[in-house]
Amino acid sequence: MNSLLEEAIEAWEGNRDGVIAEVENIPSEKLDFKPGPDSRTASELALHIMEVSLMMVGELTREDTNVHRAEWPKLLAIYNDPIRGLKSKKDIVGALKSTLQDGVKAFRAAGELHMMQLMTRFDRKRGTRLAWFNHIISHEDYHRGQLAIYQRLMGIKPALTKMIEGS
Repeated sequence: MNSLLEEAIEAWEGNRDGVIAEVENIPSEKLDFKPGPDSRTASELALHIMEVSLMMVGELTREDTNVHRAEWPKLLAIYNDPIRGLKSKKDIVGALKSTLQDGVKAFRAAGELHMMQLMTRFDRKRGTRLAWFNHIISHEDYHRGQLAIYQRLMGIKPALTKMIEGS
């Protein structure tokens, strides 16, 4: 039987694999597509997914978790060195894989007991680190859906649809 932490890790790995599949499904020359002027490009969405996960892994595995230690953009910047400046599809896909692997190692090293401890969330309510780990998973799934919509708008069948259809 898996622990709660291992179940969350498994869910994260599955979601991230889905994000990777969607990014890989988009031709390199179309990664700059965005549906409107105030939207992120497909590559910016992938980088955003990683910057938030890097911050959450970094904060949730610390003994002194504090998601209010800096304002949002500055908090993200504390942790985004591994992805800063990435542009090519190959580099973005590689980073999606490596940041997941590194995050999984960090969560396992922190351990389930650590992840069950309370923290103050962004909304200033108390909750467990594990619950906020699940927030990462939901966040990535939300943006995975956006990547699928972007593909539909570009006339591309999303990777998940292809998988379901068996093609």
